[in-house]
Amino acid sequence: MIKIAPSILSADFSKLREEIDTVSSAEYLHLDVMDGSFVPEITFGAGVVKSIRKFSRQIFDVHLMVEHPETQIDSFVAAGADLITFHIEATKHAHRLIQKIHASKIKAGVALNPATPLVMVEEILGDVDQVLIMTVNPGYGGQKFIDSQLDKIHRLREKFHCDIEVDGGINPETSKLVKESGANVLVAGSAIFNAKDRSKAIQSVRGN
Repeated sequence: MIKIAPSILSADFSKLREEIDTVSSAEYLHLDVMDGSFVPEITFGAGVVKSIRKFSRQIFDVHLMVEHPETQIDSFVAAGADLITFHIEATKHAHRLIQKIHASKIKAGVALNPATPLVMVEEILGDVDQVLIMTVNPGYGGQKFIDSQLDKIHRLREKFHCDIEVDGGINPETSKLVKESGANVLVAGSAIFNAKDRSKAIQSVRGN
């Protein structure tokens, strides 16, 4: 099943509740947390997630683009996260961090930047619920899709039978490519939030 995860990074934060309401037909809501250290930009913290949890029933897909993600788990669990994904490049003890997330009764994911090889996560594939392949370098919205990541997605699908998420440059054209390679959770920001009809945009990315 193809699942769509609109990234609120591309939403208008001055009317965030209304923006989220327009993408309620998507299964997930993708929440990009940036710390200004692991990536150049700063976005928001657990307080924003907690505030929007009150009016959305979607799966909250929290993507931690932060140094020392182990220090952030408790706050985002308390805020209402359903799935927390951390970057393999950002922690020394990935298995311990996965255990910590699962102990909180939510799902755990691991993310890889474009230059990070799959071998970095091979030893924990049996422990995570999702692998996120970054198809742009993290830190900014609206970047161009990196074609070389299609082979990485394909190779991952041969080894991994849970959710493969892709994030970066996803639109109706690139979504076809990543689905063919084996991805089934598609993060899209500007392709959805820049559209006048968000429901139609979600369906276009999904491929319906």
